[in-house]
Amino acid sequence: MGFLQPNLPEVDHEVWDDLPRDERMRPMFRHYAESGFGSPDVVILMYIVKIVVYVAVGWLFVLSTPGIDGFFAVDEWWRNGLVFFKFVMWTTLFEVLGLGCGFGPLNLRFVPPMGAPLYWLRPGTIRLPFAGGKVPLTGGDERTVVDVVLYAAFLVSLVVAAWGDLTRTEVAVSVVLLAVLGLRDQVIFLAARGEVYGSLMLAFLVAGGDQITAAKLVMVVIWWGAATSKLNRHFPLVMATMQSNSPMLRFGHVKRKLWRDWPNDLRPSKAAGAVAHFATVIEFGVPLVMLLASDGPVLKIAAVIMILFHLGILTSFPMGVPLEWNVFMIGGIVFLFLAHPGTPFSDLSEPLLVWGLVAGLVAIVAWGNLVPEKVSFLPAMRYYAGNWAASSWCFRGDSIDRFDQNIVKASMLPHLQLEKVYGSPEEAAVPLHMGYAFRGFHTHGRALWTLVPRACGPDHEDFLILDGELVAGTSLGWNFGDGHLHGPRLIDALQKRCDFQPGDLRIVFVESQPFHKGTQEYRIYDAATGEIERGLVSVKEMVDRQPNATDVPLHPLDAT
Repeated sequence: MGFLQPNLPEVDHEVWDDLPRDERMRPMFRHYAESGFGSPDVVILMYIVKIVVYVAVGWLFVLSTPGIDGFFAVDEWWRNGLVFFKFVMWTTLFEVLGLGCGFGPLNLRFVPPMGAPLYWLRPGTIRLPFAGGKVPLTGGDERTVVDVVLYAAFLVSLVVAAWGDLTRTEVAVSVVLLAVLGLRDQVIFLAARGEVYGSLMLAFLVAGGDQITAAKLVMVVIWWGAATSKLNRHFPLVMATMQSNSPMLRFGHVKRKLWRDWPNDLRPSKAAGAVAHFATVIEFGVPLVMLLASDGPVLKIAAVIMILFHLGILTSFPMGVPLEWNVFMIGGIVFLFLAHPGTPFSDLSEPLLVWGLVAGLVAIVAWGNLVPEKVSFLPAMRYYAGNWAASSWCFRGDSIDRFDQNIVKASMLPHLQLEKVYGSPEEAAVPLHMGYAFRGFHTHGRALWTLVPRACGPDHEDFLILDGELVAGTSLGWNFGDGHLHGPRLIDALQKRCDFQPGDLRIVFVESQPFHKGTQEYRIYDAATGEIERGLVSVKEMVDRQPNATDVPLHPLDAT
């Protein structure tokens, strides 16, 4: 890995270009396992600078607060709860501007590095209303002037709230606008990370003496929800894959220890599994200690452990790059738990509101884990659990050109962005196949690569395969791991605009695993004719296979 040059596997294009897809992927798996994506250091530096800017601008909002006159006047802001809630409003703005999760090269966004306002301020772009538009006044899939005005008003409301006094009225306006926007376009709600920052805005709206306690409880629900979702077979694969991509682990021989027998057996090693399970124990136990401990060494030790926990995620630069989110969680540890030790539940003046907020969040997490097809993985808090819905989009012939010509896009199509960066389709094919390998390291990737030939038939090598997440990012303005954004509703919206012919565009989709079942549902779609097949795949059968597997047993349920 160099400062300017990426560390990519070297291939002989005269041979490699003509190999079957699974053979082209083999060197990618070996390379990723010891080098990750091999992003150049300048990319990592760019993200570090972005974090510094995020913190610096956030402190400008804090310093606009009456009574807080300087960064070094620690006694003026150390225990002032407004510092935390100012960062809630600022981080929401940062995320909904597309500057946080899903930003930049590590999310295959080069030119421009984000979509968001470039897309959501344009009438005529695609939107995905909540519940398929069944809520009154939300129907349709085309953004209107009303949607543009609502989004712009939300941005303004966040700035107004974060600057100067932070009042309940200002926060309430932001909450209402976020809710209305979410009903009109769930993509914007998810991009704003409404399940985190929207919930904390609601915590601010309770009685003043209850705000800190309510915010602490929301934070604990986030940690526990995330930990609960990691009680699965998927998470060790995520840990090994994430750490293989970490720029902090600079030596290949260290990363090889993450795998059972590199390069022959690229399933997670016992060490990777142990780290994954230990991290889950921390995420369950330590927040409880912070919540209940009074001021003293126990609280401070617990806080340090959780800060190190988030630094571990932060410094691995995971795909999707939720970097500022981890910085924010560290800030929450400091400004909620250390600054306000102990949690006086008996002193709550509005206990029904506080516990009602907690109960609502817990219910959504439970529903999202038991019936994952109904809830985004973000409100279900399946962060980095490996249990996500995912899809692969298979374009044949000129179908990709029709997509390019008929869809108002947030950016160039991903493979075209790679061609612009790497100079030719041949060179761009290498990082594109690295993305294929990344999916294969996760359980759902093994199902997807088994399903592609089944969906496309014997000519599947003639199809251009694009990850559904990248298709969603291009056509919706934002993407961050939610497979539901590139499911049937996006397919229908694109079909309406592109008029694909039967066989032109096939999509294979794998739903998340319900918490109480050992299977995941798969579906095969044709954009023109609809669903072709659905069935089940066994999680155990996927976990037991190598990442390049294309022979996961499929168990069809029915066909239409």
